[in-house]
Amino acid sequence: MPIWLIVVLVIVVLLIIYFVATYNKLVDLRNRVRDQWSQIDVQLKRRFDLIPNLVSTVKGYAKHESETLESVIEARNSYTTATTPHEKMQANNMLSDTLSKLFALAENYPDLKANQNFLELQTELQETEDKIAMARQFYNDTVLTYNNKIEMFPSNIVASMFKFKMEEFFKAEEEARQNVKVEF
Repeated sequence: MPIWLIVVLVIVVLLIIYFVATYNKLVDLRNRVRDQWSQIDVQLKRRFDLIPNLVSTVKGYAKHESETLESVIEARNSYTTATTPHEKMQANNMLSDTLSKLFALAENYPDLKANQNFLELQTELQETEDKIAMARQFYNDTVLTYNNKIEMFPSNIVASMFKFKMEEFFKAEEEARQNVKVEF
């Protein structure tokens, strides 16, 4: 067998190995992105399960604040109807905004702020928010790795051949980027 044929075969085998390894790495990263999104989803579900209890506790003290309470429930329900990660991110941002209004509302009711059930729910919700923040960070780190692999040469060739798509980062809504106004 001529030497040039052996060289060509070695090169072809190495290219096949590279393509298979790159494809498998892209699949692995895409699945990690999906897994990290599901971790966020689990924490959001926990948060949404806490909200009805929180709203019912607040209702007893703030009967005439129904608009705020309805907006919290509406924001919670919008997440359950969302189908894509992008829609869920938007619904989550809307819910975060309405929850901050709910806690601001609680400041006007000293009895509510002292209510043990409300305090426990607020603590649980804060712990859940911390877990959501951590899950978002892991998700964004995973998306970064995946997107880099899709865009960097030479793996971008394999990614384009098999139509791997860029994933969206979990971003804060525009209101959350504004400076917080603190008044005394």
